[in-house]
Amino acid sequence: MIKWGEPRRLGVPGPEARLRFETEPTRAGGRMGRRLLVVDGEPAFELSSWCGTCPFLFRRLETGRQTLSLEHVRERLSGTLPGPGDDGGVIDAFGALPPEGDYLPMLLRVEPRLTIPGKGGDYYSGEQVATWGVDQFWGLPEYPRTPYYRTFETAVDACAHLYEFIVPMVPPTWNDRKRVAEHAESMARGSAPTAVAVSTLDVCEPALDLSADYYRHWGLTHFLLDGHHELEAAATAGRPVQLLSLLALGEGSATAEDCARLPDLRTQLRSARAAGT
Repeated sequence: MIKWGEPRRLGVPGPEARLRFETEPTRAGGRMGRRLLVVDGEPAFELSSWCGTCPFLFRRLETGRQTLSLEHVRERLSGTLPGPGDDGGVIDAFGALPPEGDYLPMLLRVEPRLTIPGKGGDYYSGEQVATWGVDQFWGLPEYPRTPYYRTFETAVDACAHLYEFIVPMVPPTWNDRKRVAEHAESMARGSAPTAVAVSTLDVCEPALDLSADYYRHWGLTHFLLDGHHELEAAATAGRPVQLLSLLALGEGSATAEDCARLPDLRTQLRSARAAGT
């Protein structure tokens, strides 16, 4: 199941936004400084470089300790939402957290799989290493410093592949065990709650073809605002949940044309990358 709304103008003036995308200034005053997701004034994640040739990245920072749940819409999120046009004010509520801009609301069905960096299924030590190799300084794969959820992937074309991730604002180990168990039991009885995220799309490709599997990586990253316990419960129980994503248009390295392709790509069947194709 996937439902798409029309792009909407959401957000508040930058200084008032609890969640912001920022780029640290460089000495030359350019746009190539460290790219950050900032929550309540503190850098929470380092994101992919604007250059587009560096490896795709989300990396949790030490000051990333804050979730952005909204209690006054929690009951509305206990079940599935009918669609972006009938969300009962949820989009407007969460749309007041980021800075003013254009956002594309998406309602996605996801089946999250909890992934531990360096363990089986880890994108950073698997697909990314096959394209970029290990970090030339550290001699290791990129390290996101957080467990995360993998949900979907599909071919964009012969030269590109889409990977989708849900990134919790705080590690699942911080979740309340009792609440996770309660949600897992409820899901086993058929409930399907809705989580909420603000999302970015990055397209990354090495400048030179020096790898075992050279292609463009499309990284669709959902930074989880609400639903941390529900996502872990769904991963534990092997159950789907609904994800309301607010895709921040212009805040990733993808072009407007790339973002416009997402509705069709997200309706394709899930398919893993056939290395070297």
